Amino acid sequence: MKSFRDKRRDNRPPAKGGTGEPRPHEPRGAARPDAKPRERHEIRTDDRTEPKTAPRILARRDGPLPAERLPLILEVSPNADYALLDSGAGEKLEQYGPYRIVRPEGQAIWQKALPAKDWERADAIFTGDTDEEGIGRWRFPRTPLGETWPMKHDGIDYLGRFTSFRHVGVFPEQASHWDHMAGLIEAAKRPVKVLNLFGYTGLASLVAARAGAEVTHVDASKKAIGWARENQEMAGLGSKPIRWIVEDAVKFAEREERRGSRYDIVLFDPPAYGRGPKGEVWQLFEDLPALTDLCRSILTPKPLAVVLTAYSIRASFFAIHALMRDTFAGMGGRVESGELIIREKSAGRALSTSLFSRWVA
Repeated sequence: MKSFRDKRRDNRPPAKGGTGEPRPHEPRGAARPDAKPRERHEIRTDDRTEPKTAPRILARRDGPLPAERLPLILEVSPNADYALLDSGAGEKLEQYGPYRIVRPEGQAIWQKALPAKDWERADAIFTGDTDEEGIGRWRFPRTPLGETWPMKHDGIDYLGRFTSFRHVGVFPEQASHWDHMAGLIEAAKRPVKVLNLFGYTGLASLVAARAGAEVTHVDASKKAIGWARENQEMAGLGSKPIRWIVEDAVKFAEREERRGSRYDIVLFDPPAYGRGPKGEVWQLFEDLPALTDLCRSILTPKPLAVVLTAYSIRASFFAIHALMRDTFAGMGGRVESGELIIREKSAGRALSTSLFSRWVA
């Protein structure tokens, strides 16, 4: 799901059809029925040649719409692992573990609250081509740093990464969803299967696995899957059941539907635009309705939740809220929609990062 996934996380409208970092829109497949058993942690790529799938025919679902809760603002506050120290004038100053990092932030149209000397203490600054489509570079004003450095989230060790698309291997605003998901898994008191589409470097998958779920993690970028697998080992969660799959997210979901594979929780975090490993093109406004419908179709009879996050789109959260309510008509439960925000440490301002909508049983 990502070929450009990094960029899409910028909070700025996508330009010319790009969105995140170098990761194509999500991927990874499942084993063939006649295949030999595989290591459950093995990274797999399903490279079978398949006939083109006919466009999914969508029809409005029967039944009452789920209850609704909106707007719901999910907030991440500064902590020992991560903090938004300050923002303004098109930039943000963040603390990731031991490092202070400066990156572009198009939504920070206010003025900086901290004095210049605090910004000048940054360990890494993203510079160069900062256009939405451009590849930039990192500058290290103090000591040259390597590509990775150790980080933590709620006791889970992982690697931060300096990437050419300004991202650092984690999106801390997602912590609200991770905590909510972990609570659902632990409260279920039964085996829970989680599907993480467009999973990137795997923090959500590690949180789910630590909470006791069996996880399938799908991303179109082999590099991102490799990073996620590294994070699993670093976190000491190598014994946890996580399948790492390099494949187009939509194709994988279609195959799971045909195979009768079902999940209790589905997370999907698509880019505004992306390409799969075989050149599959993803356009969010065109393709999101069908993928949302697919996510409903691969739920277990007693599902827990489906969580959609949308970055860098020219839309209100009301649009994806209405889509989720229509898609989950007749399922009961509730659709909660709003924004993910990060609370700034310096002046307490809220920086909005993305829209979301989630159905909870």
